Amino acid sequence: MIAARRVAAKLGSLLLTLFLASLLVFFSRFLVPGDPISFLLRGRKPSAEAVAEVSAQYGLDLPPWQQYLNWLGGVLHGDFGRSLQYRQDVSLVIGDRLPVTLGLVVMAGTMIAVVGLAAGIVAALNRGRLLDRAVLIGLTVLGAIPSFVGSIVLIAVFAVQLGWFPSFGSGDGSPLDTIYHLVLPSIALAIVFVVLVSKVTRSSMVEQLGREHVEVATSRGLKRGTVIRRHVLRNAIGPILTVSGVLVAGLLVASAIVEAAFGLSGIGSLLVQSVDRLDFPVVQAIVLLVVAAFVVVNAVIDILEPWVDPRSAAGAGAR
Repeated sequence: MIAARRVAAKLGSLLLTLFLASLLVFFSRFLVPGDPISFLLRGRKPSAEAVAEVSAQYGLDLPPWQQYLNWLGGVLHGDFGRSLQYRQDVSLVIGDRLPVTLGLVVMAGTMIAVVGLAAGIVAALNRGRLLDRAVLIGLTVLGAIPSFVGSIVLIAVFAVQLGWFPSFGSGDGSPLDTIYHLVLPSIALAIVFVVLVSKVTRSSMVEQLGREHVEVATSRGLKRGTVIRRHVLRNAIGPILTVSGVLVAGLLVASAIVEAAFGLSGIGSLLVQSVDRLDFPVVQAIVLLVVAAFVVVNAVIDILEPWVDPRSAAGAGAR
């Protein structure tokens, strides 16, 4: 019963957050300098009749509140409007570029999970030793490298000098060639986030290693691997999951820089182009998708956390 109420509360909070985000995303365009009509008319000086016709075609002559209701109704049916730049449905424009970004984010996320967790665990289990200090120094150095600098270095070393990987584009469309083209961009995107996950993992595990229940389990003669797996890592997973939810939005936003550096046609580079050209329907759709991904992933993590760490469910029930 408590679990059902918890899920219902999270779903209600998710819907409210998405509704408030839709308000912010839509009405923020009225605060941005620039006029979409001017972009549509390509700098020409048309007659008042022509301006009125274009405004009516794109619904720009309606009151803001009515524009929002029309837009929201379309979004609920999967219709994000028409792109001012491409003169196509926004869903088609984004759909053509979404697979590249999703592939990039999935590959980067896999690297973050594997390398970040491994580095954090190794550092925590060797706390105070040379290996721990080496890992921390390496993480500090990596954390100071911006994504665009990392992209340039990776291209210069592994694409130009060594010729191991391509430096531009996403391949011919086949799965293996796409993965091959996305290796360097994924590494460039993952660098900063690996540092974050590693440090959170190390901090959380060090805290658990000092707990009394770990000492009791060790004194009972359990193997070190069993103690680490059942009593340390499982109890340390909560903060790691919380950070993982934040990473989703971070990866989608940071992908714009990496996609520009490697010439990838993803939604990140599309967002930058659309902002520059005042293509508000595309900007609104991409921002709303990023917010929705962030909110949904965090809601799922909150719902799953009691099953991963039963202590959180006990705490929630006590309250």
